[in-house]
Amino acid sequence: MKAYKDGLKVLSRGTCGTAFCSLLNEEYGVPNEVAEVAASPFAGGLLNRGYQCGLIGGAVLAAGAESYRRNEDTGTAVAMAITATQHLMQSFTKRTNTISCRDITDMDLSGKLAPLKVLFTGKAFTCMKLAGKWAPEAIKSADEGLSDDTVKFCPGSVSCASEVVRKMGGTDEEMLMVAGYAGGLGLSGKECGALSAAIWYKMVDWLKKNPGKSASSFDAQEQKKMLRAFYVQTDSEVMCSKITGKEFKDIDDHSDYIKNGGCKKIIDALAAL
Repeated sequence: MKAYKDGLKVLSRGTCGTAFCSLLNEEYGVPNEVAEVAASPFAGGLLNRGYQCGLIGGAVLAAGAESYRRNEDTGTAVAMAITATQHLMQSFTKRTNTISCRDITDMDLSGKLAPLKVLFTGKAFTCMKLAGKWAPEAIKSADEGLSDDTVKFCPGSVSCASEVVRKMGGTDEEMLMVAGYAGGLGLSGKECGALSAAIWYKMVDWLKKNPGKSASSFDAQEQKKMLRAFYVQTDSEVMCSKITGKEFKDIDDHSDYIKNGGCKKIIDALAAL
């Protein structure tokens, strides 16, 4: 029961995304309540759509923030944030054989009754146990990725996710926090990183403008507007590899793609909201 008890303690911080962003921020000694609470939409695999597990989504944000603090050069910080994300994904996949919330919970979490479904089917226990087991591994793998001196990249690395946040008015640190979502999370070609970043930053912006208000007060219609704008540009496709028609070989491949105008319409459409 130790993993369950540890997981219960971890998830007492908030939703899965909030909890792991908070956990790693605490490890690095730099809490960020707004950024952590804003990770709540990652619960249920991004707005309960079953995409990448919220535990990873939250951890990536904290790793990106630490990369910002460790690296004075923005391009280097982007590259190391992506590398840390890849290490986090490898660690998580080693434990679960997947990064998908839908695969882990084996259920549709959309709809108002989703919290009850999770509770009464025992999936809450599954998630708490996973959180307890992966917490120390997440901390270790993020640090290994941030310290990986074998990764090769050219100067001036960029991330599609960071570009969205930059155009939405985010700070340099906020841009770096989402950098790891590049290319569908660590260049994996999964769910669009620009979409994840935009949804997170929309919540960040709202929390800054509404201090003291609960995140539950945020109008979900705003997030639905972002999804609609995104779907218009992608014909309702969410997978990065299908949207771009390619799989990124490395950080430079992704950077070149974005610098040459790749996904510009998607980035502009999300940033406009």
